[in-house]
Amino acid sequence: MKDMQYKNIVAAIDGSKATLPVLTAAVKSTIHNHAHLDLLTIEQVGQITDGYITSTTVSTDQTYNLVKTTEERLEDLKMRAWKMGLLDVSIHIRFGNPKRVIAQDFPKDHHNDLIVIGTTGLSSVERFVLGSVTNYVNRNAPCDVLVVRTENNRQEEER
Repeated sequence: MKDMQYKNIVAAIDGSKATLPVLTAAVKSTIHNHAHLDLLTIEQVGQITDGYITSTTVSTDQTYNLVKTTEERLEDLKMRAWKMGLLDVSIHIRFGNPKRVIAQDFPKDHHNDLIVIGTTGLSSVERFVLGSVTNYVNRNAPCDVLVVRTENNRQEEER
């Protein structure tokens, strides 16, 4: 098997406990491959209430504040990547369904050849109702997927 050299790596960041392990794995892979790293987070328009997806109307001010807060969080993660020795990092905020954006839309638009994603983000009930974003991405992405498991995920799966 030939060694694959990645050129454009995307790290799917969701703000969960997996964020720092995903960032670390993505930075290491990016440095190893002399590649570019995209830090991506998805903001959903709908939300889950009592197991059902509901649509919410968001004001312009709420959208602005959400984007500003998310951008600040991503800038912090970008600075962490710089401190780890990676300077070629871009941040991206997308709205929509995380499954589709991470697995299809973003890699197509940015020519990513590796997606780094964590195994946490939804509660057990949400995973049951919606399905795992990670499983969907792993099955449907047009490129390789590196799944980062955290210690909490391992303990949960053993129960």
